[in-house]
Amino acid sequence: MKKLQILIFTALFATIFSAQAAKVDSLDIYSTAMDKTYKAAVVLPNSYTKSKTNYPVVYLLHGAYGHFRDWLKSTPDKMLVHNLADQYNIIIVMPEGENFSFYLDSPVNKGSQFETYITKEVIQKIDKTYRTIANKNGRVITGLSMGGHGALYLSTRHPELFAAAGSMSGAVDMGSIRNRDTPEKINQLMASVFGPEGASQEVYDSHAVLGMVHKIKANNLPLMIDCGVDDFLIEHNRELHRRMVYAKIPHDYTERAGAHTWEYWENALPYHILFFDKIFKKNGVAVQ
Repeated sequence: MKKLQILIFTALFATIFSAQAAKVDSLDIYSTAMDKTYKAAVVLPNSYTKSKTNYPVVYLLHGAYGHFRDWLKSTPDKMLVHNLADQYNIIIVMPEGENFSFYLDSPVNKGSQFETYITKEVIQKIDKTYRTIANKNGRVITGLSMGGHGALYLSTRHPELFAAAGSMSGAVDMGSIRNRDTPEKINQLMASVFGPEGASQEVYDSHAVLGMVHKIKANNLPLMIDCGVDDFLIEHNRELHRRMVYAKIPHDYTERAGAHTWEYWENALPYHILFFDKIFKKNGVAVQ
């Protein structure tokens, strides 16, 4: 009898907790640019259904070899994103970016136009589907690795869309990836963006965040950049930091213990959300 009571209590507690937790939607988003439909995961805070107010949105990008559900299934704490949405009363959107899109519009492949997809199709769909702050004051973007590059790249090229941006372990210098493996393998991995034969160093450099410091300075967006000291991308992040310091660009830069791992990104994401919460409060769009 006692065991049965414990089981009933545990089930009841789990039911109550789940009812109070953030909700995850799986949303189909059609891309006119690529003529395909992709999915996005959308985490709505528990308060969303109890309110009629509009909510700020955090766009959270996945890394290479990944897909839109990575942030929900790969962190050691599977409730990380849910809990952050509830804690800060924000909508968190995790769109599809494919394995190696780098969130660019490919110059050679009409089937890989992810800059257009995110900035013109995903954001529009989210703002039409949910009660959002449908302007830059209530919209920010961050991501890990390839997604860190994507967040900085998209926010730099489209400062009218975002109030701030972040990067965790960002692949801020795509050209350097060519040194990680044989040219044939790298070309194969990045074929959807730059074609099966790859591209010149100049083309890689022209799409790398590392070469966009002048534009970053002109935009003057609040930025948060961090990387683990044992990450293979640490030197590229340090170089971006050095260039931004030299250009007198205000930004938050942090190095922490850790490598290119989900344990590191699970630890890093709450700092990014706290950083964005301050931006939302300053802009007067935070939901209390």
